[in-house]
Amino acid sequence: MTPGPGEPAATYAASGVDLDAGDEVVKRIEDLAASTTRAGVLGGIGAFAGLFALDTAKYPHPVLVSSTDGVGTKMLVAQATGRFGTIGVDLVAMCVDDVVCAGAEPLFLLDYVAVGKVDPGRVEALVAGVAEGCRAAGCALVGGETAEHPGAMGPDDVDLAGFVVGVVEAGHELGSHRVALGDLLVGLPSPGLRSNGYTLARQVLLGRAGLSLDGPAWQGAPHSLADELLRPSVIYSPAVLSALSACPTAVHACAHVTGGGIPGNLARVLPAGADARLDRSAWQTPRIFSEISRLGGVAEEEMARVFNLGLGMVLVVEPAEVDAVVGSLRAFPDASLAAVVGEIVAGSGVVQL
Repeated sequence: MTPGPGEPAATYAASGVDLDAGDEVVKRIEDLAASTTRAGVLGGIGAFAGLFALDTAKYPHPVLVSSTDGVGTKMLVAQATGRFGTIGVDLVAMCVDDVVCAGAEPLFLLDYVAVGKVDPGRVEALVAGVAEGCRAAGCALVGGETAEHPGAMGPDDVDLAGFVVGVVEAGHELGSHRVALGDLLVGLPSPGLRSNGYTLARQVLLGRAGLSLDGPAWQGAPHSLADELLRPSVIYSPAVLSALSACPTAVHACAHVTGGGIPGNLARVLPAGADARLDRSAWQTPRIFSEISRLGGVAEEEMARVFNLGLGMVLVVEPAEVDAVVGSLRAFPDASLAAVVGEIVAGSGVVQL
């Protein structure tokens, strides 16, 4: 059916997709992406694909390692506060700290921003956080996508996901095949929730307890609940790579503590016949976790399955070299409190927490 008299012709913009706003986003993020460049990057933002030349002198027998992730419902806190500047750091952390668990150096990352309506300033803020995270991790932002989904998403809805590629030399991969009884567990602290467990945290803190994001994180806290919940995730990969470089054979495996908590993730690097035994007194559990447990009546076992409880990464280390590994880690501010938190003992694949 053709339009009736006086009825305007249909356009993409009238249907909800603003191509001009999309072009504006590309212009805004070009310099952000360029700020993350590193050796191997070919070209820049704007092509159909990102190009990267692998250094086969450094990695004669390269094994490519990839991971993809998002930021989950932490994004809803960013939406509620209008604070989008650091959520991209969380995305990078979730991706690069997965590939480093294989011993891989993160090389490049692509992001995907899905929105109900393109707001160039908001997308720029999100990508600025991604660029900040990439610079911290030493990987390049080589491309991405901003997708406008009117009808499928509300005008203020937004989500963020990413995909990273890393590389490790064949034969140097970390994992359960290298773990032995007697190995020690070295924990890297997480000062907050990182990007996991936010559905439960929001239900307890904002729903059941009725706390305000603008109010104190807890009674007497010097910062707001929004500040606490939007605390950027620590990016552990540079510290871990430094330890791998300083002590090439000392680190046997790494467990990135995300969804599933310490038990669910540390179990992934246990060989047959082994348990991981942790000493809860060996690290400090941040206050936010006890507040969630108290206000929601959340059982200890459930807390452990959902949250990191103050450890964002756990390394399985050769006992004779543990002091050297811890020393290397502590050279990084975000890992300055790295400490031995447990050991590998005989068992059946259980994490004793």
